[in-house]
Amino acid sequence: MIKSGLKINPWCNPANVFRAANDLALGLITVVLYQLEMQNRHLLIQNCHVCFCFPLQLLYEEWASYSVFYKYQPIGLIRKYFGEKIGLYFAWLGVYTQMLIPAAIVGVIVFLYGCATVDDDIPSMEICDPRNNITMCPLCDRACSYWKLVTACGTARASHLFDNPATVFFSIFMALWAVIFMEHWKRRQMRLNYIWDLTGFEEEEDHCRADYEVRVMEKTLRQEHATPKVTLTGLSSSLSPSFQISVTFAIVFGVILYRISIKAALHMSSYPAARSNIRATVKTTAAIINLIVIIILDEVYAAIARWLTTLEVPKTDKSFEERLIFKTFILKFVNAFTPIVYLAFFRGRLVGRPGNYLYVVGSYRMEECAHAGCLMELCIQLCITMLGKQLIQNNLFEIGIPKLKKLLRKRKSEIDPEQEKELNKTLHRHEKDHFLGPFIGLSPEYMEMIIQFGMVTLFVASFPLAPLFALLNNIIEIRLDAKKFVMELRRPIAARAKDIGIWYNLLRGLSKVAVIVNAFVISFTSDFIPRLVYQYMYSPDGSMHGFVNHTLSYFNVKDFQKDTEPLQPMHLGYKVEICRYKDYREPPWSSTPYELSKEFWAILAARLAFVIVFQNVVMLMSDFVDWLIPDIPKDISLQIHKEKILMVELFMKEEQGKRLAARDNHNQENCTSSSSANQSPLQPRSRPASHLNAANC
Repeated sequence: MIKSGLKINPWCNPANVFRAANDLALGLITVVLYQLEMQNRHLLIQNCHVCFCFPLQLLYEEWASYSVFYKYQPIGLIRKYFGEKIGLYFAWLGVYTQMLIPAAIVGVIVFLYGCATVDDDIPSMEICDPRNNITMCPLCDRACSYWKLVTACGTARASHLFDNPATVFFSIFMALWAVIFMEHWKRRQMRLNYIWDLTGFEEEEDHCRADYEVRVMEKTLRQEHATPKVTLTGLSSSLSPSFQISVTFAIVFGVILYRISIKAALHMSSYPAARSNIRATVKTTAAIINLIVIIILDEVYAAIARWLTTLEVPKTDKSFEERLIFKTFILKFVNAFTPIVYLAFFRGRLVGRPGNYLYVVGSYRMEECAHAGCLMELCIQLCITMLGKQLIQNNLFEIGIPKLKKLLRKRKSEIDPEQEKELNKTLHRHEKDHFLGPFIGLSPEYMEMIIQFGMVTLFVASFPLAPLFALLNNIIEIRLDAKKFVMELRRPIAARAKDIGIWYNLLRGLSKVAVIVNAFVISFTSDFIPRLVYQYMYSPDGSMHGFVNHTLSYFNVKDFQKDTEPLQPMHLGYKVEICRYKDYREPPWSSTPYELSKEFWAILAARLAFVIVFQNVVMLMSDFVDWLIPDIPKDISLQIHKEKILMVELFMKEEQGKRLAARDNHNQENCTSSSSANQSPLQPRSRPASHLNAANC
């Protein structure tokens, strides 16, 4: 039938989309398509014979399918069917996913470098060497006993996978990557604006929201002074986010108490297996608890942000949307990153020392980091939070919640299944689509990607595999969102937009903050700076031999506070008189026992200097890259310039034509008046010069 020249009726046009198509014509074409072989049917679609009549069918087969994950998105068709605003979202998501490919490759290389050099890492070798026989001080009061440093061998080797010199390079790379990504998106956005004829588009002036007008009318009718209500509303809007952030801090503090108490309980356990895996158990369970709390509070905070924004009664829809986005972002950002910030910058620094520990809530001693630092725990927290949010919140929720709502609607329906089938036969396509879920906007889609962007950039120095996990998630996310828009939601009203709005400013702000955060992670969380200081200032041979012993201070067990010494001092089989702990302090036999040593101040100065140098160098490099890459592609710039020249020429020709027409009209009027004067009966036979000129007109 294709060879014989199958043609679609001329009534087919972009307005007759699949969901609102003419029933008779739709049925006829569907019968024809199903009578064709599958290969011929695909030829029809590939040759775009049915593109205009069946855009939704084409989107379903070429976009909303996991089997085409390797293909580019049909952005033009998405824009034609859903509008420019949704088209820009999927274009941005595609650019972001595409840019994650080089970041993921470099991150995997950095991780493999750590795997390849773990056996050559001298500090790890010293920790794992049983001949060192270093006895460490207890990790908790009473229940914990002395322990051998060699038992931290696995943690030290695992920490090297993420704490190695390559992470510094990767942090610089990711800072430049963020700038290149932003520039690449600006260029892509400008190209789409030109293709979609949005270069001269200006948003219409927003009209007042109905809620705002109702509020104004109520105040006018009641003749009440607006100051008390505005003050109460402003007070609620300012105090409520502060209260929610305080709740997040309180939950993080609760997880800290959980870690402290469960660690003491496991040390007191009579099961050897429980005592042998204390660190892994505490780290993993605490990270899972944080993940569950984050997921629950995300939903709560989204509802609270909407309630607060509604309470403020913004004047326009644009103002309402921007305020809602900002509040939601602040609450969700604090909720997601507070546990991570605590592990990166606070844990292990508010501890004290043996004999003078810091206690909270009575007898709870603040927790310490492992000898290899808190970077491994930070990595575990990032991994579980990122994977959990993406798998549970971003994917399972997006699949499960629409299906659950659909099931509940069927349960609530009082119509029998047979009656429902008969009703479906009589309903039109657009009437059936009304039972689909409503479109609630793009804010949830953007929000999850912005939080993911923060995970990828802010703490990438401690977790170089974050871009890889984000890439794998986004490959699924694109097709999942496509399925949702095509099959699960009502067709949204098309809206025009030139850019992604406030989301671009949030991305740019996160990329700037990421430079500072990674500088502090490298300087204060990892051992990169202490190793450099030891190698170039204190090492006798310029190597890393002796670094572990250099980082450990001495403590006399006689100086323990009352009721804090171990219950089993002979746990190791011998009496311990001196134990070691990780800090830079004077030994007990010095003139100033347990005071901070000069090594501590030297390392602190080096850390602060590194933060300043790293931040300024990377910022300068980022600004240079930003300046180097033009915002508008060269071909688009040339086309716009040519169009401006053509517009000017057209305007000049139009003005010139108007002037010529005006002059001709003026000359015609002069000729008419001269001819009238020449036809006078008193006119002499001789023609004056003025008459000759009039004749020449």
